[in-house]
Amino acid sequence: MFITYQQTSEQSYLLNYGEDINIITNKKVISHFNYLIKNKFKYIYNVVPSFNKLLIVFDINFKKDVEILIQKLKLIDENDEVKSIQHLISVCYDEEYALDYKNVENAFSIDFDEFINLHTSAILNVFMIGFMPGLPFLGLLNINQSLPRLENPRISIPAGSVGVVDKLSVIYPNKSSGGWNLVGRTTFNLFNKNSNTTILNPGDTVKFQHISKKEFIKNEK
Repeated sequence: MFITYQQTSEQSYLLNYGEDINIITNKKVISHFNYLIKNKFKYIYNVVPSFNKLLIVFDINFKKDVEILIQKLKLIDENDEVKSIQHLISVCYDEEYALDYKNVENAFSIDFDEFINLHTSAILNVFMIGFMPGLPFLGLLNINQSLPRLENPRISIPAGSVGVVDKLSVIYPNKSSGGWNLVGRTTFNLFNKNSNTTILNPGDTVKFQHISKKEFIKNEK
């Protein structure tokens, strides 16, 4: 259950599940998020999950109802509410796309081939979608060393770029600026073709699959 909650505006409450970023905590966040979305409460305007927090935006006329609902969330069985889909995503780790592979080698004290094995053997949880529409935060890599963001973020990063900071990975859904260390690129489309919804959702899992540059170029066409 969440530890505390606080009113952050006239129409919003923020539920805090602790300060740690881990799968157990995030699972609790996602279970409450899914419960609120599934039940479509008329006075809930928006629900936004993060690693360890949940923002609830509501109709100000139903503040008491929301407070009662928040208390009810403590009784929710997270195993009933978290439905996970595993996605296999092909990534090319060629140096043309892995622009920051040296940063990875230096920070993690392994060669890049070892990192690729680490990255593709892990089952990564989708913790949240954020920063920009469709961008998934994935983790956690089984590594203890720290890999910080770039001191000088790039102005332009191609869509499909895969970035890493510490134990977390992201996939850039569109061309944008950013400061994550680039380790590869994918042709995986993060949005459904016939709607504006994302294919990856909080609570899902991702497994990366290493493909050659030749395969990647073929998939681009």
